[in-house]
Amino acid sequence: MCLAVPGRLLSIAGEDPLTRTGRVDFGGVVKEISLAFVPEARVDDYVLVHVGFALTVLDESEAVQAFDDLREMGELLEVEATRLRENSDEIP
Repeated sequence: MCLAVPGRLLSIAGEDPLTRTGRVDFGGVVKEISLAFVPEARVDDYVLVHVGFALTVLDESEAVQAFDDLREMGELLEVEATRLRENSDEIP
């Protein structure tokens, strides 16, 4: 399964569309990301990132929805992990 994560574009470096990079904020974690696939991206845009490449530009409402979905997935994983830990105590 592949997962792309939304982040806010803080700054852009480079003029060549194929080598242009940007600093992207993922909720406090900032990474340098390739912008080769999103030449239209501008500072303060939200981008969807997978393995170091911005794949598309999102509007703010799409980014918020993606953050909410990821948060919900994390909460579901916590519930499942708790259930598994509790059930493992019952196994002889």
